[in-house]
Amino acid sequence: MESQNITQVPKFLLLGLSDDPDLQRLLFGMFLFMYTVTVCGNLLIILIVSSNRQLHTPMYFFLSNLSLIDIGFTSTTIPKMLHDIYTTQKTISYAECLIQLMFFNFFGCMDSMLITSMAYDRFVAICHPLHYSVIMNPRLCGLLVLASSLFSFLDSQLHYFMVSQLIFCGDVEIPSFFCDPPLLLNLACSDTSSYSILVYCISGIFAGVPALWVLFSYARIVSSVLRVSSSGGKYKAFSTCASHLSVVCLFYGTGIGVYISSAVVSSHRSVAMAAVMYILITPMLNPFIYSLRNKDIKRALKKLLSRKTSM
Repeated sequence: MESQNITQVPKFLLLGLSDDPDLQRLLFGMFLFMYTVTVCGNLLIILIVSSNRQLHTPMYFFLSNLSLIDIGFTSTTIPKMLHDIYTTQKTISYAECLIQLMFFNFFGCMDSMLITSMAYDRFVAICHPLHYSVIMNPRLCGLLVLASSLFSFLDSQLHYFMVSQLIFCGDVEIPSFFCDPPLLLNLACSDTSSYSILVYCISGIFAGVPALWVLFSYARIVSSVLRVSSSGGKYKAFSTCASHLSVVCLFYGTGIGVYISSAVVSSHRSVAMAAVMYILITPMLNPFIYSLRNKDIKRALKKLLSRKTSM
């Protein structure tokens, strides 16, 4: 296929979630509040982990990186959506659309990879507790984050390359609030069958493999915990991974839900509303899940607040 000439399609039109002016004001206030909570909550997690030496462990190292990536993930789409609702100018240039698509896939894949790294950390902690400090050393943790970054960068560049090769004819209206690769494939006027197959292959590698590793890790964790004789030991083992397991269910549950809804529901607006779940709501809930269910985080937060009040 020929490369896309940017001058052919100067702008895309993002249809957003609704055209109702009254509903637009409600959506603006709601999403602005949720985005503020998401950024502040994840920044607080980063501050707590970085300021408390007792939390300088592999699990909280991955958690602080996950919070940073969640901020980037939501910031890729939500500020643009808020701007479009406020100004009612829902256009995005071809170049901006490609950049948004690239960062969206990078942060989304990075989110999945960090969750996978955290699952491996919990697997080692429960299944190989005597060797935990040796296996999960700072060097390995750094390499896992670096590998996740490179893996995510490759995923984003593949999506960028695919969309940049598409040819669009006439005005392009995207029935969502961001440049979603599957929607762009459907809107192209050229043959996209080969690209569709490639999208499924990329999704299987960059999303399926991490998901399978998470399932494998927790299958081994459950198997190890069930072999523990005392009920107190089982509860303690499960409690060490309860927060992460909640995040795993939330992240993959909403992602699968959006995928199923896009295949079953005919309304693109409904699919766009479902996409809000994993783009905004999941990153917003992550800090609450870790702070409410984690005694170390709550203890560090109280210590940080008492330090601030005493100053």
